[in-house]
Amino acid sequence: MNLTLNINGTVHSVYCAEGDLLLDVLRRLGFTSVREGCGVGACGSCTVLVDGHSVSSCLTLASRCSGTEIRTSEGLGKDNPVVRAFVDEGALQCGYCIPGFVMMATELLSENPHPNEKEIADHLEGNICRCGTYREIVKAVLLASSSASN
Repeated sequence: MNLTLNINGTVHSVYCAEGDLLLDVLRRLGFTSVREGCGVGACGSCTVLVDGHSVSSCLTLASRCSGTEIRTSEGLGKDNPVVRAFVDEGALQCGYCIPGFVMMATELLSENPHPNEKEIADHLEGNICRCGTYREIVKAVLLASSSASN
């Protein structure tokens, strides 16, 4: 089937099999920030926003995303407050999981512009960082929330 997908504000026409996962389609289109960590929706590495809500792209059929707005971390840009805060706080080591954390933080801040540490931890609990940069990630989200209010 031919799908039309709006990814980061650009419309892409792509051929997909009925059972193709959004993760695989995004990777075929060159969106390398979307990564498979576990393949069962438990680690958050494949998180993207669909119509502003986080989804595990490793579990989502691409065909279900036709007519939606899909956002990957590539679509945020280097000047995005969340991206800047992650860089400024050193909230990464290997970086594999970070795009998923950035997307979850973006979702959180759109819903709650000034979360406290517990609210941040609760929202990010489905994402796993094997390097253990959780403290820095929480600090980055706090910094992004304070940047948004300036």
